Amino acid sequence: MTLELILFGLTAGFVSGFFGLGGGTVLTPILVIAGFAMKEAIAISIMQMVFSSIYGSFLNSKKAKHIFKDGIILGIGGSLGGLLNSFIHSLVSDIFLQYVFIIIIIFSIIKIFISPAEHDQEVKHHSKLVLILVGFVVGVIAMSIGVGGAIMLIPILVSFMKYPLKSATSLSLFFVIFSSVAGFTSLTITGQMPFHEGLIIGLASLVGVFFGIKTKNAIGAKNYKKSILIMNLIILCTMVYKTIL
Repeated sequence: MTLELILFGLTAGFVSGFFGLGGGTVLTPILVIAGFAMKEAIAISIMQMVFSSIYGSFLNSKKAKHIFKDGIILGIGGSLGGLLNSFIHSLVSDIFLQYVFIIIIIFSIIKIFISPAEHDQEVKHHSKLVLILVGFVVGVIAMSIGVGGAIMLIPILVSFMKYPLKSATSLSLFFVIFSSVAGFTSLTITGQMPFHEGLIIGLASLVGVFFGIKTKNAIGAKNYKKSILIMNLIILCTMVYKTIL
């Protein structure tokens, strides 16, 4: 099983670096299909996100320092939301979380599809309160379904806050640091974190992150948008198949 976990980590890491996601969006359904229970898959995904988001944001910082001020404020809200993760887990079932996951992916596909890959105007300045509230809501929902929040945050940043798509994915990965650390802390305190599997996948994901970010920087904005839409459609089909069939 160790080899499979390494392959899962490489895949999640590449997705994390290329798409600006924590990796849980892909890793959670992969683990569910591999036989892990939904809540166990969520916990492993959260631990992997800690690795990939910190390393990926370090690599992104060389080209995207100007957007990280908003990222810190969003991250504070995400951390507060992520701390409620174990409480949410205790209230709802696995199947409910899977349906929430599907709804969020559909929302992401629609918003990214109708938004341009690049915006001509400058990014608007948003109040700290708005950024914290956005981060909090994303953090609560995202950590409860085993994703870092990027799959929700990217369409919000692109469609409502007018960030260019590549900048939005860099900012969203930075946000994942805060929400995933909070979720990891919450699950560790309550004894729900499978450290062995999470560590193997997390370390393997670092290699994937490196190559994912290099690929993202080399691809054009329009093709990048198409890649994100295709990735979301694959994840949606996978989760629908696992949940309904």
